[in-house]
Amino acid sequence: MTPTHELLTSAYAAFNVRDIDAVLSTTHPDVDWATNAEGDRILGHDQVRKYWMRQWSAFDFDVTPLMFTGSERGKTMVVDVHQVVRDMCGKVILEQMLQQVFSIRDGLIERIDVRKSAAPVSPAKHSCELRV
Repeated sequence: MTPTHELLTSAYAAFNVRDIDAVLSTTHPDVDWATNAEGDRILGHDQVRKYWMRQWSAFDFDVTPLMFTGSERGKTMVVDVHQVVRDMCGKVILEQMLQQVFSIRDGLIERIDVRKSAAPVSPAKHSCELRV
């Protein structure tokens, strides 16, 4: 496994267990991050932390990397991922294929872009009633 592949695999693992500190440890302090849900960009650790804490309080994300494309000599890695988003009741509200494009500098993620795959898997609609 290459250093870039290890870096990204570590980032995905941390993301899927909602370990924001571990996620941020894989990025530059001034990381430029595309927000797929809001269609915007956020900059830096503070904004990324706030964004994901807000998202994780409303949704459960699971992002599985399927294929890594790029070279160690290059500074870009494209990762095909399967994303499943669940509401807080555990119901799937979105399932899709995405490409996440990572720019790497000095062994850390500098920029993340998201592209929709040509073949979305299945959007779902429903309502959730939380029971305590």
